[in-house]
Amino acid sequence: MKQENISVVILAAGKGSRMKSSKAKVLHTISGKPMLYYIIKESRKISDDVTVVIAHQKEAVIESMQNYFEDINFVEQDAKNYPGTGGAMMQVEPKHDKVLVLNGDMPLITSDALKGFLELEADIIMSVFDLENPDGYGRVIIRNNHVEYIVEQKDADDAELNVTTVNAGVYAFSKVILEQYIPDLSNDNAQQEYYLTDIIAMANEDESSIVPLLVDEEQFKGVNSKKDLADAEEIMQNRIHTKWMNAGVSMQLPSTIYIEEGVVFEGECIVENGCRITGESKIINSHIKAGSVVEESVVKNSDCGPMAHLRPLSNIENTHIGNFVEVKKSTLKGVKAGHLSYLGDAQIDEGTNIGAGTITCNYDGKNKYQTRIGKNVFIGSDSQLVAPVTIEDDVMIAAGTTVTSGEIKSGNLVLSRTKMRLVKDFYYKFFGKK
Repeated sequence: MKQENISVVILAAGKGSRMKSSKAKVLHTISGKPMLYYIIKESRKISDDVTVVIAHQKEAVIESMQNYFEDINFVEQDAKNYPGTGGAMMQVEPKHDKVLVLNGDMPLITSDALKGFLELEADIIMSVFDLENPDGYGRVIIRNNHVEYIVEQKDADDAELNVTTVNAGVYAFSKVILEQYIPDLSNDNAQQEYYLTDIIAMANEDESSIVPLLVDEEQFKGVNSKKDLADAEEIMQNRIHTKWMNAGVSMQLPSTIYIEEGVVFEGECIVENGCRITGESKIINSHIKAGSVVEESVVKNSDCGPMAHLRPLSNIENTHIGNFVEVKKSTLKGVKAGHLSYLGDAQIDEGTNIGAGTITCNYDGKNKYQTRIGKNVFIGSDSQLVAPVTIEDDVMIAAGTTVTSGEIKSGNLVLSRTKMRLVKDFYYKFFGKK
């Protein structure tokens, strides 16, 4: 249930130069979705007023997020004249009296973690966590549950360096505090940027209430490099695995299985080691065997693999897909395709058996064509079906046949082979020995 007393602002304007990529940092994907997607998704669980501050590659960020959300506010930062986190807040007009400020590179944050900011009352709530080794972090000095100041490591004395409490980078401000201090922010520093953290010192001078909120380091983990991205991916995968195993999915060696955020399981399912399931795939009462890939497809009451590949828009129901079978944009209902076949742009009905090495020849170099196969069709090994082609019910296609006719009627046998020829003693003549 959304809360009506807090606005959320997500800072997503930075370039993310440490990612060493032309892509905006917040659009790098984790488990199939951009980082920013996860932060917005969790924010919307606690607030009806979510604003994303953008600048770098703003059009790409807006377009990407509008694929997932309809009710997000976008505000462009004047990063040239007002760089920094403080500058990012200058054009934001929050709806509610409490304003939660998040970073766009924290994809592991959850709504449960954010609820802590709702439960406390203060002019400023500042997230902190404790580290065994805080080297490289600014220290947060707290006395009597009040944040007195933040000191960067290079500026800290020996006593301050012994402090293990560091800034987690997320704040909840009262709207009044932001309105009071943001106009007074200065860029008189080495980076010539406007820092949101400067508000802490300014509010302290005016004896405002500033309380710390101890948070879980994992959930507030920032992603600033490809290494950080890989670490976050591993954590997200563990969460996804745990969610579905708790829901009844059996996983063999789950650490070897990749499942994207949009995948849904229903009923009793088994996923063996080394599988990859992506997009908005739905797996229903099915068994995905070792090494198989399922992309944006539906698998219902079926088994798939080992080493099978369901490419996007495949719909498999009551079907056996065996090893080294590739299916693309096809619907198979009650079909057996045991091994070594390619079935693309096809509709195949129940009782049909696909022999090893069968290929639907669906592409002529310019266009894709459909193959339609009816019920109880037996297709022998090493057959080629040159689309567009329709094979009615109760047809037999002999092994090694190339089907080129547009329509095969029920009851027919289709046979297309070159007559076998024997040349006596050719082996001995060719190699000159007997």
